[in-house]
Amino acid sequence: MRAVIYDNPGGPEVLRVGEYDKPVPSEKEILVQVKATALNRADTLQRMGKYPPPKGASSILGLELSGIVVETGRLVRKWNKGNNIFGLVPGGGYAEYAVINEDMAMKIPENISYIQAASIPEVFLTAYQALFWYGKLRNGNSVLIHAGGSGVGTAGIQIAKETGAEIFVTASSPKHKTCLTLGAKKAIDYKSKNFAVEILSYTNGTGVDVIIDFIGGPYFKMNLDSLKTDGRLIFLASLGGGKVEELDLRKILSKRLSVIGSTLRSRSLDYQINLTKEFSDFALPKFENGALKPIIDTVFEWKDVSEAHRYMEANKNTGKIVLEIK
Repeated sequence: MRAVIYDNPGGPEVLRVGEYDKPVPSEKEILVQVKATALNRADTLQRMGKYPPPKGASSILGLELSGIVVETGRLVRKWNKGNNIFGLVPGGGYAEYAVINEDMAMKIPENISYIQAASIPEVFLTAYQALFWYGKLRNGNSVLIHAGGSGVGTAGIQIAKETGAEIFVTASSPKHKTCLTLGAKKAIDYKSKNFAVEILSYTNGTGVDVIIDFIGGPYFKMNLDSLKTDGRLIFLASLGGGKVEELDLRKILSKRLSVIGSTLRSRSLDYQINLTKEFSDFALPKFENGALKPIIDTVFEWKDVSEAHRYMEANKNTGKIVLEIK
């Protein structure tokens, strides 16, 4: 089969479409003819040699896919050949064919295209996990979502809106309109504003209940300032760096704050299956009725994968970048 491959870690230019062994489904897996996949920061890090795939996972890039079931493992009961599915995988999405555990696959709603479906799994599952499983977000809470124009950010805004939460985001100013349209109450330009000062102003000095953060070190102190008593900081990435200097831990004590770190790719299969099932029950009806929707910035043909990676690394996208496999 054809797949996106590279000989050595490096910049986007190392990526090319070449030949790779077609995967064989195990007894609980389905083989999917991939119609589309989507980019994630993990892909760019893996390409650079900084984020190896989990043990046993495909070395091919790509954490999500949509497509058609073409073969089923011996013990598969949920799917048949010809079914249209999408889902999260630990690797292998940038290819003509990929395998996925039958319990990780979700049925594509009839009003959702392959391209749209491929943009959903990683960002929506990540946002759902962060907001509900760790952030304990509920009606009446307030949440600050950093990188509000990103894939996880745009998914998180929509999910939080469905709970009735009050939503604040940080994003560059060109991305504010999208964030506000999706349901954010206020969008803060992180390039020109101190978001902690803005949050305290918007909340009459109390702060927010939950913060979803991807930046790390540079935001940590301001995140603590922005949380109200018993607030929860959910730390998902360290795009801005992982070190904090001269941190006063007493603020965590005095405000009874919870600081929780999480990644999804390294979680056990059972954990991911449980998350996928709960998310499916919550979200698939909402995709069908339009309450939730995939947010896609750009679709690239997979032969232009290097250009797609450059586009992501330039932080140009609002929402997802999708690769169409054809």
